[in-house]
Amino acid sequence: QVQLVESGGGLVQAGASLRLSCAASGHTLSIYAMGWFRQAPGKEREFVAAISRSGTYTHYADSVKGRFTISRDSAKNTVYLQMNSLTPEDTAVYYCNADTVVDWNEATYWGQGTQVTVSS
Repeated sequence: QVQLVESGGGLVQAGASLRLSCAASGHTLSIYAMGWFRQAPGKEREFVAAISRSGTYTHYADSVKGRFTISRDSAKNTVYLQMNSLTPEDTAVYYCNADTVVDWNEATYWGQGTQVTVSS
């Protein structure tokens, strides 16, 4: 089992920056990748960014490339999402997830989400 706790959301104006954090606990050695998704009202949850366990590989949705940066602090078992140049279209609940594998069994865990609201 892995537990994920997000923090750092809030209300900001367009053009501002925010940094989200996701702290993992539990069986963290089973995590091979972590990422961020978001869900706006009335829309499906969508992928935002992901990072490999080592931090070597990252992947971003086209809509956030060049504005968002995902990183991780392995010592703290924490993943960050630095969000710059925010627009109202970035308004959503942001969820952290962790992909794990134990004895060839894969599982994905989710945090409770943190609200990001960008006003125009």
